Amino acid sequence: MKPIIALTSYGRYEKDLSNPWYKEHFSLPALYIDAVRRAGGIPLLIMPGEENLDAILEKVDGIIITGGADIHPSTYGGDPEHPRLTEMDTERDRLELALVHQLLGVENIPTLAICRGMQILNVALGGTLHEHVAESLDEDIHRGDDGVWRVHGVSITPKTRAASAMGVEQVSTYSGHHQAIKELASDLEITATAPDGVIEAVEHQSHPWMLGVQWHPEITAGEDLTQQRLFDALVQEAKK
Repeated sequence: MKPIIALTSYGRYEKDLSNPWYKEHFSLPALYIDAVRRAGGIPLLIMPGEENLDAILEKVDGIIITGGADIHPSTYGGDPEHPRLTEMDTERDRLELALVHQLLGVENIPTLAICRGMQILNVALGGTLHEHVAESLDEDIHRGDDGVWRVHGVSITPKTRAASAMGVEQVSTYSGHHQAIKELASDLEITATAPDGVIEAVEHQSHPWMLGVQWHPEITAGEDLTQQRLFDALVQEAKK
């Protein structure tokens, strides 16, 4: 039987899909779903506000914590008045932070955390974030002038889960983030960096398979085998 891979969705107001009949929507870009299906998994969405995580984790074989809006600074002791903060969804924050803690108690569920998801992983374990990472950089290579995609190189540490999964140690990635890890949680290990030193991948030091990447592998997974392999590796671990 194909493994069931649960993915966290956007918050109810995170993407404006409002219409005269419905104001609130839970959604997720189809590229995530496509990548899971190519890998041989069955995708299932977990929406913010869900309180039955125990029951869900009993039924699923793998987890993807997806990208999305800024994480509220109150979760990591940051500045909630920072002028460069974008949309935030505290309901989603609560769900995903709780999900990470639940996953640490169920070590047989492999987890891939993408962009915001990697930041959630770090915050849940006690780390902090840059509210606006460009303030600490000479040049912002992590998102385009339009605030969305930009391609840059990433160096992956050999013999890590990311290197093993992707089969490479140098890769070009699609990024679109303005928050990033500042102080690394003690249970995480850095496994990839950007040319400017920004942390691009982490893995949990004791969990069997808990990997975070700061970029968006789903964007090019349909054409770039190195990116699709992250989803393939998650599904293969889930099959075990």
